[in-house]
Amino acid sequence: MRKIHYILLLAGIFLIGSCQSIEQLSIDYMLPADVSFPASLKRVAVVNNAADLPEQHETAKATNEDSTHPLTRLHNGDATLATEALADALAEGNYFEEVVICDSSLCTTPDENSEHTLSAREVNQLVNKLDVDFLIALENIQLNSTRKISYLSDWGFFYGTVDVKVFPTVRIYLPNRKGPMATINGNDSIFWEETAATESALQAHLVDEKEMIRQASEFAGTVPVKHLLPYWKTVNRYFFSGGSVNMRDAAIYAREHNWDKAIVLWKLQYDKKKGKQQMYAAYNIALGYEMKDDITQALEWALKAQQIARKVDKIDEQTEINSTRMPNFLMTSIYVNELQERKEGITRLNAQMERFREE
Repeated sequence: MRKIHYILLLAGIFLIGSCQSIEQLSIDYMLPADVSFPASLKRVAVVNNAADLPEQHETAKATNEDSTHPLTRLHNGDATLATEALADALAEGNYFEEVVICDSSLCTTPDENSEHTLSAREVNQLVNKLDVDFLIALENIQLNSTRKISYLSDWGFFYGTVDVKVFPTVRIYLPNRKGPMATINGNDSIFWEETAATESALQAHLVDEKEMIRQASEFAGTVPVKHLLPYWKTVNRYFFSGGSVNMRDAAIYAREHNWDKAIVLWKLQYDKKKGKQQMYAAYNIALGYEMKDDITQALEWALKAQQIARKVDKIDEQTEINSTRMPNFLMTSIYVNELQERKEGITRLNAQMERFREE
C-alpha cells in the first residue's frame, strides 16, 4: 500500500510542478534478504514438515442477492505442492550450490493447534541422509479465500472474484543446534476474476475450490523466497530536464545513460542557480549517482535537494502538513527515504553476496 501511496503522491507533486519538464525512467536494484546465511552453507534440503490436517470451514455465507456478504473459507494448503514450489524457486535463485527436496510429510503427529518443530536429532539425521549443510522446512500453510459473485445490473452480466490470502510458515534448521535458526511467517495474496452472461456460466469458468487450492499452494511456496534470498526490485525514478541549456543537454546524456557527463552539467547548473532550479539540479545529481551505484553520494545530494526544498516551500513557516503547500519538500523527502533504505541494506547485501566473490 505504501508503494501505491508514493506513486500517487509523486504524480500529484509533478502535476503541481508541471511548468518544469520531467522525465521518467526505470531502475533495477538488488535488496538483501531478511535472513543471512554463512557462505559455508552451500547445500540445502527443502523438507515438508507440515501436518496433514483436516479441511477447515467456511466462516461466512453469501447469496447472489446480497453480494456484500461473500463466502469466506479457511483452508489448509497443499504442503507437498508448496514444498516443491519453494524448492524450485530457491533453485532458480542460483544462490546455493545445490537444492534438494524431501516433499513427503515428516510430521506424523498432526495437531491443528500447533506445529511440529524438528528436534536437533531429527535435523542431524536428515542433514546426513540428504547430504546437505542445512534444512529449510515448510511447517504450515494456511489459505483464507473469499469468493464473491455479483450481478452488475447496469452492465447486464455476472461478475465473480476469488481472493486468497496465503500464510506459509518456514523454519531454517542448522545441524547440532537446538531449535530453528529463524522462522519466516510469510503472507501475500492471489486473485482471480471472471465475467459471464449467466450465473451458471460464471460458476463454470470461475476457478473452482480444488484448482484454487492447487494454484494458491504453489504460489504460497514462492512467498518466503524474498525473505531467504537477495532479490531484484524495479522502481520508477524521475529527473528534471528543462529550464536551461545545461539541463536540456544533461537530459540527452541521461537518456543515453552517460551519467558522468550528465552529472557534470547538473553540477554546473547547481553552482549557477538558486531556489527551485538549484534544487532540481541537486535532485538530478542524486539520481545520477544512484544510477552509478554510488548510494553514499546519491544520498548526500538528495539531502541537499531536500534542504533547498525546505526553504523553497517555507516548511518552517507551515503549521500543518499539506502536500499542495510543500510539494518540493515531499518529493525530495520521499527520495531521501528510499536512498536511506538502500544504503542501510548495502552492508547486509554485500555480506550475503560474499559467497560469489569468494568463488
